[in-house]
Amino acid sequence: MKRQNTGRVCALALLACFVVCLPASAQSAPFIWVDKVEDLGPSSGEQYTIGIGDLLIIQVWEQEKMSARIRVRSDGRISVPFLNDIVASGKAPVKLASDIEIGLKSVILEPRVTVVVEESKPLSISVLGEVLKQGTQNVEVGAGVAQALAAAGGLSQFAHKDRIFVLRSAPKSTRIRFTYEALTRSVGRAPLFRLRSGDVVVVE
Repeated sequence: MKRQNTGRVCALALLACFVVCLPASAQSAPFIWVDKVEDLGPSSGEQYTIGIGDLLIIQVWEQEKMSARIRVRSDGRISVPFLNDIVASGKAPVKLASDIEIGLKSVILEPRVTVVVEESKPLSISVLGEVLKQGTQNVEVGAGVAQALAAAGGLSQFAHKDRIFVLRSAPKSTRIRFTYEALTRSVGRAPLFRLRSGDVVVVE
């Protein structure tokens, strides 16, 4: 009788250990399917958003001394001649040009400003889990999950092809789920999804 009880206790202990050791996703962590995500990110035809590290050409019409080539600093700002620091990160070039024009109205009459992105810094995306090359991968601005997986060498032989997630912290913490088939066969909204700085791709 003691042997049977001992065996039952051991079995229960092993089961409890197995449950505790399961990854968070296997314990029903909340997620949202990509088809339910409202903001998929800008498409290739939409306005580019300036990011940290981008090199900008700012041209002020008939004001050569106010024109400059400026790189966006780590705080997201740029230093424009004759103006204080201006926030550039997160704005479209047209919006930034408009903000500079407003600032220059106290210096010159009817300023006309053009902002061109000469060089854009690639996105750094963390790719973790069942991929061949885990770690930070550089992808082009506007890239999707498939491009990040390709940069990481593709899926490992142990990967669950229906359990691919993007962890996004802003504007709120979100866990977005994809399937490999949807990504590679252009099914649903998965191919339209665009990665952002700070995203983490996890393959289980």
